[in-house]
Amino acid sequence: MSLSNKVLLITGAGGGLGGTAALALAGQGAQIILLDKSIPKLEKIYDAIAAAGGPEPVMYPFDLAGASEAQYEEMAEAIAQRYGALHGVLHAAVEFSAYSPIANYKTKDWGHALNVNLSAPFLLCRVLLPLLQRSEHASIVFISDSSARKVQAYSGAYGVAKIALEGFAGILAAELEAGQKIRVNTLVPGPVNSPLRKRAYPAEDKTALPSMSSLDPLYVYLFSDASIGKTGQIIDAQTFKP
Repeated sequence: MSLSNKVLLITGAGGGLGGTAALALAGQGAQIILLDKSIPKLEKIYDAIAAAGGPEPVMYPFDLAGASEAQYEEMAEAIAQRYGALHGVLHAAVEFSAYSPIANYKTKDWGHALNVNLSAPFLLCRVLLPLLQRSEHASIVFISDSSARKVQAYSGAYGVAKIALEGFAGILAAELEAGQKIRVNTLVPGPVNSPLRKRAYPAEDKTALPSMSSLDPLYVYLFSDASIGKTGQIIDAQTFKP
């Protein structure tokens, strides 16, 4: 499933799942726009893609929580000027520190988590939709969490954001379905040996968990032409067969 000539933007590209996805997608020939607030992390994944022989990626340092609406629009304009169109967006950025009771949340922390996990995906979709519409077919993929369906205690702002994100993805998919150009799906990775998992369950034996690269075939499938026509789906990586 070649991704040659496809331009894909990945948020949280310096993180665990985002970085792994960037490597997998670049490995299939995609031109990757790496978006993250940490320049050292961007440089690390940039070097990894280059070392693996993938197309030279583009680094775009960007603070999803701190950026203004105008800065989001400037980012979209920069992509438009360089590429003309966009073929996909992977929303892999995440803000999570630890499980905590609602009663212990500080207002600032609550707002920051919602900004990164929910408001940023909305803003990105809004400014990037015109670019995605320029492609014959495009794919938007949100990464969620099983806590969204379990309504898990102590998941706090992170859990609330994931519940809302799945609803947002469903609404967006329904609005775009008639145009048959942009498909929108939500990927639930399940337990994998990721940095987020380590923060959430520090005492767990991670060696028994699947690696982050076990998700590679799903990333490739969701951004390749093989998934055209599949939209509005919540995809459980533990059970889904492309």
